[in-house]
Amino acid sequence: MNDESFRAVDHSAVVAPGLAGVVQRTIIKGELPALIVVHDDEGDWLIGDGVNDPNEDGACGIYHLGHVVSLDASLAEVMNLPIGYAATRESKLSPWEISPWEYGD
Repeated sequence: MNDESFRAVDHSAVVAPGLAGVVQRTIIKGELPALIVVHDDEGDWLIGDGVNDPNEDGACGIYHLGHVVSLDASLAEVMNLPIGYAATRESKLSPWEISPWEYGD
């Protein structure tokens, strides 16, 4: 093997420079996979684990989406979601399902 085979892949190229989103810390820490990605009607990006309440104090932070994609390359598949759509999956190995998104009442 040569050094070329160990070169890291830069998945951040699928994300606009400086683009950030609200991401659950369980995903950043590698404790749980991302199971929901929302590109809401205001253009904000939200990435959740689908298990824990993202509204709990300290559950989420603002992170550069390129960094998040570098932690889980499968997120690159949904970084082109149109505004007002969400992608969900059952597990890290499941395919993403895309559907319109609206906040509940």
